[in-house]
Amino acid sequence: MSPPLLSVRGLGKHFPIYGRGFVRKVTGLVRAVDEVTFDLAPGETLGLVGESGSGKTTAARCILRALTPTAGTVLFRPDDGPAVDLATLPERALKPLRPRMQMIFQDPISSLNPRMTVGQIVAEPLVIHRLARGAELDDRVADILRKVGLKPEHRSRYPHAFSGGQRQRIGIARALIMRPSLVVADEAVSALDVSVQAQVLNLLKDLQAEFRLTYLFVAHNLDVVRHFCDRVAVMYAGRIVELAPVHELFTQPKHPYTRALLSAVPWPDPDVKMRFDVPGEVADPSRLPPGCAFHPRCGECFAPCRTLRPELIEAGGGTRAACHLHDPVQAAQRRATG
Repeated sequence: MSPPLLSVRGLGKHFPIYGRGFVRKVTGLVRAVDEVTFDLAPGETLGLVGESGSGKTTAARCILRALTPTAGTVLFRPDDGPAVDLATLPERALKPLRPRMQMIFQDPISSLNPRMTVGQIVAEPLVIHRLARGAELDDRVADILRKVGLKPEHRSRYPHAFSGGQRQRIGIARALIMRPSLVVADEAVSALDVSVQAQVLNLLKDLQAEFRLTYLFVAHNLDVVRHFCDRVAVMYAGRIVELAPVHELFTQPKHPYTRALLSAVPWPDPDVKMRFDVPGEVADPSRLPPGCAFHPRCGECFAPCRTLRPELIEAGGGTRAACHLHDPVQAAQRRATG
């Protein structure tokens, strides 16, 4: 097997909390991302899901170095070359790698400069990195616009002249004109109508096959993830609590939090009652409870959950779960104590 394109190990991003007063001492930390670990194979699509505030977008931005990680390593292998740690790479050394990793943003309106034409927006990455100019630049812009379902004559128009779905296609064209190997899609279809979502997802699939792309797909819509992804990582309070193949996660979820998320997915049937009955609120990343962060809301909590933080371990079916229920030692003690 070929080595992973991306290897994330112990990734963390902590934001300081400052006290009041003139000195403004650091009084605490917001652990937005805490010890996130996963691999991403070439050509794979990994979904990153969880409630709002779970750390999905922060983790994605740390991977691309839009934010500087507090801890951990992000090993990226561009063009089958040696792995490079993006987490600690100086800015000057990071710039040559930027064409190999691009991002598709959530909001197609705010992510496009309203004062630039479509042609200028799509061509800007090539201009910044000095990869094309003149007739070659125009040809590459026209070619990528065709591939995303737009017309080359749209180059002279401004973003406000397009629909939401068309604006997202412009954002996709801007990301793919660099021919990246890694694309992070941050809620790339959440702002679109359902019918347009399907069109954009199918477009991303087609482009993945044509350009041999690898996707990190941040989302909260589990139906979209089921359709689009190969594997899924579930985040809660800044940590991955389950990592599984997409079919296994949707048919046999191992972590209680994953089961709660799936039970909240609405069904188009008035006779099907939603089963989302998890008590309490999402854990505060600045004051995480000891042990498992989900234990105050978990109906299957037992003694170790309150004191020992679980690690991602094998849970069967290619799934890894951070849950003491799947730890043979802890599970045996639970059975012994009733």
